[in-house]
Amino acid sequence: MRESVTVSTEVPSEVPTAPTAAAADLPFPDEALARAVVDLSAVRDNVRALAGHAPTAAVMAVVKADGYGHGMLPVARAALAGGATWLGTAVPAEALALRAGGITPADARVLTWLATPGAPFDRLVAAGVDVGVAAPWALDEVAAGARAAGQVARVHLKVDTGLGRNGIVPADLPDVVRRAAALEAEGVLRVVGVMSHLACADEPGHPSIALQAAAFDDAVRLVERAGRSLEVRHLANSAAVLTDPRLHHDLVRPGIAVYGHSPVPQLGAPGDYGLRGAMTLQARLATVKDVPAGHGVSYGHHYTTPRATRLGVVPLGYADGIQRHASGGDLGVGGPVAVGGGGAAGTGEARVLRVAGRVCMDQFVLDLGPGAPERAGDVVTLFGESDGVERGGDRPNAEDWARAAGTISYEIVTGIGARAARAYTGLEAGLETAAVVAADTETGKEVQR
Repeated sequence: MRESVTVSTEVPSEVPTAPTAAAADLPFPDEALARAVVDLSAVRDNVRALAGHAPTAAVMAVVKADGYGHGMLPVARAALAGGATWLGTAVPAEALALRAGGITPADARVLTWLATPGAPFDRLVAAGVDVGVAAPWALDEVAAGARAAGQVARVHLKVDTGLGRNGIVPADLPDVVRRAAALEAEGVLRVVGVMSHLACADEPGHPSIALQAAAFDDAVRLVERAGRSLEVRHLANSAAVLTDPRLHHDLVRPGIAVYGHSPVPQLGAPGDYGLRGAMTLQARLATVKDVPAGHGVSYGHHYTTPRATRLGVVPLGYADGIQRHASGGDLGVGGPVAVGGGGAAGTGEARVLRVAGRVCMDQFVLDLGPGAPERAGDVVTLFGESDGVERGGDRPNAEDWARAAGTISYEIVTGIGARAARAYTGLEAGLETAAVVAADTETGKEVQR
């Protein structure tokens, strides 16, 4: 049986929620077919909101996978501006890229937790990156890296408390702790943290959560009784940050919530938690044309026009991360797209349409309707800052696309490809990194990656 839980959706009062700039305020380059506009002030404000939900813990903003598709270095800077003091990465290359991009140990602790034998532990230690040790073999490799770097490695023991994925199994933990004690005595490493990851945090009350929490507490006690002096204990992901204060410990590790998406959409929309989506995905219509009733649309003719109508071709497809499972017609409900509303988006009435037929590699089709005023070059919005059309929003969010595709918002935003060029707005501070070039230092101006 699931535990009975109370989920707080109270927004901390000091958190600003009004956007400082909008994607519509940025000129759409003539040569661009599509773009993903990232509002860095949203990232900053989301981190502030998350800190408000976990007031007793420090915040590690997880920026792996190129910042969930938003651009790792810009969002890392924005997260630090919002009060994060740690940055989390999955693989070593990401952690090293943060340091190479100018984020120093004085700016933030950086942790990486997923490596294979032969990983560049010497470079990680030299760069001041904390290393998650998730298997017995890794401890000696980290120690060898520390000797080569001539510095003391900072280690977090990652324990498998029930996820069944990466992590030290409890049966192996005593031997690992003994080996760590010997290496600490040698002066090559120091165990500064114990960490784990939850299997079902997005299902508050799931019995596995209590079991994992107890296993985590056992692991922490074992490490501390062995004489290790821990700086941090961390278990909570985005869902646990928002729904279970018992799991906050010293440090929380939000990921998807940093980017403004609810990890528990069945319980609350982003706005319920003081979050707003940071990415707006837009494209310009490539073709607008009239077709008769009964005209097949896209591969397989899974959509047939029910009357004479006007079609619009959107130049984004599954090569760009638009899920093929979000196809419409007799294949499903279809991904939602906001069309019209004046300005660059066209002169027609603002409305949300669904993908007509199959999503292709580079494009998909919308049935704009008979006599629709849209023209080639008009801008349409696939998703952006919104609580979603399913919750009465006037434009879709990533969760709407996730529902249409039978997946999660994480996959939607991380999958957006490089052909949708990133543009940044909302913050100018700290954007001059190895991966972004400031086009204008005035807040709200576009920065192209």
